[in-house]
Amino acid sequence: MSDDQQRKKDKAEIKLFLKRLAIFVVAMVILFGFVFRIVVMPSDDMKPAIRIGDIELVYCLPSTKRVGQVVYYKEDGKKYTGRIVAGPKDTVSIQDETLYINGNPTSNPSIYYETPAYEGDVKYPLTLKEDEYFVLSDFREGAVDSRSFGPVNKSQIIGTVITIIRRSQI
Repeated sequence: MSDDQQRKKDKAEIKLFLKRLAIFVVAMVILFGFVFRIVVMPSDDMKPAIRIGDIELVYCLPSTKRVGQVVYYKEDGKKYTGRIVAGPKDTVSIQDETLYINGNPTSNPSIYYETPAYEGDVKYPLTLKEDEYFVLSDFREGAVDSRSFGPVNKSQIIGTVITIIRRSQI
């Protein structure tokens, strides 16, 4: 094989590599720009399920939201992580540090904290409208959630948290 043929072969291989690299970069931008987001938990509002510094993988394509899901959402320009505790048409009330959904007290064995009502604009009982969700943090004492700013509209939900990587496991 002559030097000229070798140079042509090398150029062809470099072009093929660059083409594959460009396709890979575009695929990653689409995948992690539109389908998934990687978020670092900024606070302990979801402890013990998610702790400060844990990495969340958020699925951002439209999907059905249901009670119990952990969602990543925006409110007043800030982004939060919380658990949906009530959905459209549900009635939410907080009495004596107990959460009631449709008149029934709720209990979740993984929530170790009381659920105090906050002083503010949210008045109970609160009946959710279509496309509204009541989202609470797992650390119920002092966290910023729907008790502070009211129901979260479906359009405010960025995505669903599908997995967590503990910072201690990195």
